[in-house]
Amino acid sequence: MDLSWMAWTLPTALFWIGIVGCLAAMCVWEYFSPGGSPRVGILRFETTRGDRLFISLLGSAFIHLAWLGLVGPGLWWAFGISLLYALVVFRTV
Repeated sequence: MDLSWMAWTLPTALFWIGIVGCLAAMCVWEYFSPGGSPRVGILRFETTRGDRLFISLLGSAFIHLAWLGLVGPGLWWAFGISLLYALVVFRTV
């Protein structure tokens, strides 16, 4: 398989591995504790674990795209900001 068209850097690979890891962990968590523990957070509507994961992954993608556009290809800081963003989403949303 020729993947030379894709600029696979270590941060990019870690980002995608993180997404797959989050989805796998969420599947295991949902298997052992079904229901998603719905709650009402700062958005004022009910969200489940899956909803909060989706919001954090979507936000992380936008953080990385904004970082690439505004700062440049060094994605380590964007990765750290995305982790903090995901933590805030899971705690408050």
